[in-house]
Amino acid sequence: MIKQLTSDAITLLKDLIETPSFSTEEAQTAELIEQWFTSHNIPYSRQQNNVWATNAYFDTSKPTLLLNSHHDTVKPNKGYTRDPFKAVEDNGKLYGLGSNDAGGCLVSLLATFAYFYNREDLNYNLVMVASAEEENSGPNGLNSMLSVIPEIDVAIVGEPTLMHLAIAEKGLVVFDAKVKGTPSHAAHKNDDNAIYNTIEVLQWFQDFKFDKTSEVLGDVKMTVTQINAGKQHNAVPAEVDLVIDVRVNDKYSNKDIASILKEKSPCSSITPRSLRLNSSSIPTDHNLVKAGIAMGRDTYGSPTLSDQAALSCPSLKLGPGNTLRSHTADEFIYLAEIEEGIELYIELLEKVL
Repeated sequence: MIKQLTSDAITLLKDLIETPSFSTEEAQTAELIEQWFTSHNIPYSRQQNNVWATNAYFDTSKPTLLLNSHHDTVKPNKGYTRDPFKAVEDNGKLYGLGSNDAGGCLVSLLATFAYFYNREDLNYNLVMVASAEEENSGPNGLNSMLSVIPEIDVAIVGEPTLMHLAIAEKGLVVFDAKVKGTPSHAAHKNDDNAIYNTIEVLQWFQDFKFDKTSEVLGDVKMTVTQINAGKQHNAVPAEVDLVIDVRVNDKYSNKDIASILKEKSPCSSITPRSLRLNSSSIPTDHNLVKAGIAMGRDTYGSPTLSDQAALSCPSLKLGPGNTLRSHTADEFIYLAEIEEGIELYIELLEKVL
């Protein structure tokens, strides 16, 4: 059964690769996933471009485990030397956009869900969600499904982790900030040049350290990623716009970070775009984590954002593939990683279900 499910999973992944599915444009890959559920005789539902199902013997008296990964992709970068929408096997690798992030995880979780679908003796209910709009943290992704699917007690989010256990994930807050000054003609003396004022502000962002360090996620990481000012060579602008990317550990809420920066940063103004993408974690003594450790899997904290940010329950990030390949040119996943991923997902859930 596992061998056939693995073969079906790889076939589906090839079809997904060859079907463009940029964030908000996932309708065709959603149809492919619907066809996969139909071919495995599993009833499903669809909400916009999210496709989901529950196990056959769903029991409201039992806790519920979510299996989730996404089928949207980023757009291919200019470094590609292969056709990003052509699924090609070469020397044990499967090339194509979304193969690693996160198609391999998605099809492996679908195979795992199908393996357990008809089991009557499960300790947990299972809910499978193939979600949209993960890459752009859009409003119609997993976050929109939480009021639609049954209440979730714990989750496995499929992202490439080499099948090691990401037991925590940093949150994200993006800030828009302004540094103001006095506008003037470039030929005149100006001791309040907004661009020069920005030098001190940039130094502050580079030097500032948040006090609390996480054992799993380390320090909060704050980075100025964009700067924009001026329209004419002979005019000093009135203000400079900055964008600051803050990766938040599990010692702070996003609201905490916003309060600290509003109080302490030397900007004229600083405003968060959103506070909803908080850090995520699962206790190290949770049955899923203990089972994974017993299987010889390592634990670590992940600096990258995923659909975990939409969840308020304990969640584990786990999947085949390597995060370092995500969003790179000529993206690929090893076929052996998918085979191992399905086997390890099943072994892990056998220990807790």
